[in-house]
Amino acid sequence: MSDDDVVQPVEQPDFEVIAEGLRFPEAPRWHDGALWFSDVYAGRVLRVDPASGAAPEAMAELDTAPCGLGFLPDGSLLILSGTDRVVYRREPDGRLAVHADLSELAAWQLNDMCVDAAGRAFVGDYGDDSAPPEPPRPADLIRVDPDGTAAAAAGGMMFANGMVTTGDGATLIVAETRAVPGRLTAFSIGADGVLTGRRTLCEFDGDVMPDGIAIDGADNVWVASPFTQEILRVDAGGTVDRRLAVPHPYAVALRRPDDGAAGAGELFVCSSPDWRPDVTATQRAGRVLRITLG
Repeated sequence: MSDDDVVQPVEQPDFEVIAEGLRFPEAPRWHDGALWFSDVYAGRVLRVDPASGAAPEAMAELDTAPCGLGFLPDGSLLILSGTDRVVYRREPDGRLAVHADLSELAAWQLNDMCVDAAGRAFVGDYGDDSAPPEPPRPADLIRVDPDGTAAAAAGGMMFANGMVTTGDGATLIVAETRAVPGRLTAFSIGADGVLTGRRTLCEFDGDVMPDGIAIDGADNVWVASPFTQEILRVDAGGTVDRRLAVPHPYAVALRRPDDGAAGAGELFVCSSPDWRPDVTATQRAGRVLRITLG
C-alpha cells in the first residue's frame, strides 16, 4: 500500500537530549529498564538510564564498527559488527565471544539486526559501497539460529536495514532503505525460522529512505527517515498515519507504557547531522533524543 492516499500533517514534538557528543549513534533498544545503543564509529555499545541523569555507560568496546543489537532469551547481548561481519555475544564477565561468523554469507558490510523471541537473529547487508542515486547490489537477508548456525533467509534485498517482529512473533518487517521507492517488506516467520510470503507492507513517496524502525503494542511501525528529517508511523495495514518532525533521525526505539497502551510511551531517537565517518570524527554531534508520545 502506498502512503499517498492521505497526507498527514507534520507534528512538531518536544524532545529531550539524553546523550550527546557521540560520533554516530545507531540501533537503539529498550531492554531491562534502560536504553542500549551503538556508537558505530567510536566502536562502543552504550547503556543509559534516562531516569538517572547519568552519562552513558560503555558495555562493550570493539576495534570494528558495531551496529545492530539484540538480546537472546537468556538476556545475553548480541552485537553485530558490520565491518568484520561477525555477530558477537557478550558473556556474563563482559568478554565478547563469536556467536556467528557471517563473512562467507555477506556481500559487503553488515548493518542492523533483529533478534526474535526464539533467539533467531535476522541480519541486514549493505550490498556494496555505492551511494544514492546509484542502486545498491541486491543482497541476502541472513538468519542466525540460536546455536550460531547461519544461512541466507531471503534474497534480493535492497539494503535491508531496520527490522522488527510483530507482537505475535509471526511476521518480520524489514526496511529496504534503498529500494525505489523506499519500502517496508514483510515476511511470515515459520516455526523453524524460514521466511515465506514476501510482500510489501508500505511504499513511501518522495525522498523517504526508511532506516531504523520500531514497533508498538498495536503493531504500528515507527520509521526513521533521516533525509526528510521526520519519523513516520505506519499502521498495521500499511498506511502512514502520523509524521513527526525530528532532526536527522537514523533509528528509533520505543519504551512502551506499563499498561501496554498502543501509541503511547516514549520514543528514543538516534540523531546525527552526518553519517560519514571522517566528518563524525571531528564533529561528534550525534545525540540520543527522547520524545514523550501522546
